[in-house]
Amino acid sequence: MKRLPIHPVNPQGRHLKAAAAVLNAGGLVIYPTDSVYGLGCDLFNKKAVEKIYQLKGNDKRKLLSFICPDLKEISEYAYVSNPAYKIMKRLLPGPFTFILSATRQVPRILLENRKTVGIRVPDNAICQALLAEFGKPVISTSACLHNQGFLNDPDEIAATFETTVDLFLDGGPGGLDPSTVIDLTEDEPVLIRQGRGMLR
Repeated sequence: MKRLPIHPVNPQGRHLKAAAAVLNAGGLVIYPTDSVYGLGCDLFNKKAVEKIYQLKGNDKRKLLSFICPDLKEISEYAYVSNPAYKIMKRLLPGPFTFILSATRQVPRILLENRKTVGIRVPDNAICQALLAEFGKPVISTSACLHNQGFLNDPDEIAATFETTVDLFLDGGPGGLDPSTVIDLTEDEPVLIRQGRGMLR
């Protein structure tokens, strides 16, 4: 695994280009978010998504989320009602994952026996710069294995994924609180998991 120290406020362009090249080649990247470190790949690369499922020990009935740069792009991949839009506009960007009804743009591998998708817009300079460089949504699952808690120490993350991940954008110590998960598929929002994001 290639480990690149990256500035949390002004991420180096060459490191972002390296990460985008890995994503384009079907590789896996670990990157900081506004909650815990994320493990990701190109949303549209089926083999790469399969690799993440294998690595995480997830079965495909579990929801894999992805990150988008803004609210506008979310509407390509999910149906957003007016009440849902108002809630998201208030809370994004931020440490929230919203569960929404998926459109046909979402790859089928993410929709095993379900019609919903989890989408994030993180409030994190590295995340946003990576999305801008790559130009497509990126899968976002926590960079930890299924039998361990969240990892925030960069050395521990590097040791855990040394032989399975292609590139690690090391932005220093990460968070330990995951994103708050809110289901917006019905008229009333439903809190699925309380995480770092506080409803206000």
